[in-house]
Amino acid sequence: MDYKHLVISGVAALAMLSSLSVRADAKADQARAEEIVSGRCFLCHGMEGESASPVFPRLAGQHSEYIAKQLGDFKSGKRKSDTMKPQAEELTPAEMKALGAFFEAKKVGPRPAKDAELLAVGKYTFERGNQFTGLPSCASCHGPKGLGTPQLPRLAGQHPRYIEDQLKQFNSRERTNDNAVMHTVASKLSELERHAVAEYIATLN
Repeated sequence: MDYKHLVISGVAALAMLSSLSVRADAKADQARAEEIVSGRCFLCHGMEGESASPVFPRLAGQHSEYIAKQLGDFKSGKRKSDTMKPQAEELTPAEMKALGAFFEAKKVGPRPAKDAELLAVGKYTFERGNQFTGLPSCASCHGPKGLGTPQLPRLAGQHPRYIEDQLKQFNSRERTNDNAVMHTVASKLSELERHAVAEYIATLN
């Protein structure tokens, strides 16, 4: 075997070893995430990120980067929560990232619609905003189906109560760790629009 073939074989072997190492690290991260979720997260968010209580967010399908950022903000105190700060304080950045990947891989279905007329108001608000008050559409940032981006949260299928609570916190400036645009958006929502759009968001998938 000549030198060229030896080099090619060596590179291939290194690539294979690197791939095996990455897969082993991913499995270790997954195992660590499952350990953390089963030890603490499941109490409020469920093992599958489904969250049985409407006051706690559904994490299933949420962007992993967004989850990791929120955990970091809870840890630093940038996002205030007496419940989440102690849960996040001992987490490392790697564990936060692993938890994000764990929940992003989970699936949870939409909530069935209950009030067709209220849903229509929510759909209009989500898709078109309110030109008379200067309210932008939710879809302009979070997408037409509420799927968001790694920087902006997935809203689709979220508990209506949780959505309403967060909008109220943005309006009162209790929540300041995310895009400041949300302060303006929340301040322009009427009580009806806030309730209706939260109900509509829950039906998205």
